Amino acid sequence: MTQQAKSNARVGLIMAGVAAAMLGLGFASVPLYRLFCQVTGFDGTTQRVTEAQAAEFKATGDEMSIRFDANVERGMPWSFKPEQLTQQVALGGRKMAIYLARNDSDRPITGRATYNVEPEAAGKYFNKVQCFCFTEQTLQPHQEVRMPVIFFVDPKINSDPDAKDIEQITLSYTFHALSPEAAKALDQGKSGG
Repeated sequence: MTQQAKSNARVGLIMAGVAAAMLGLGFASVPLYRLFCQVTGFDGTTQRVTEAQAAEFKATGDEMSIRFDANVERGMPWSFKPEQLTQQVALGGRKMAIYLARNDSDRPITGRATYNVEPEAAGKYFNKVQCFCFTEQTLQPHQEVRMPVIFFVDPKINSDPDAKDIEQITLSYTFHALSPEAAKALDQGKSGG
């Protein structure tokens, strides 16, 4: 093999390695970005905590207004709304909000909720203990359900120069319909089949 052929083979192997690394990063980018957002509260991503972690927080005398927003993607035949539009909450104290969802169609529909918090600076202080957004929701034709969210706002929000002047946090959800194929795969995965 000539020196030129060896050099070309080496460059080809390096380029194949770079392409494989880029493909791997492409697949890893979504989970890594999600993890980054959850850790930092970036882009209004809320924090998820366990019951034990939530028990470490105590309500303070300071209060915050929480506004609840609900949306469905275009063409999804669900009605979706919060039971009440706003709540006053004590910082550090757990509260529950209820969202109402109804499948207005004549067929079962599985949906997944995405969420965010505005203003973005509040994301790292808004903690969800329990939420319907952690799992997919399947509603039968014309079925209506009440979906709770248990949350609290970390009192540290008042010591953050970027967040201390926030008077109201908006918790917003948007439901997206899963394709029938994706919903079936989820059902099979849950049942072990």
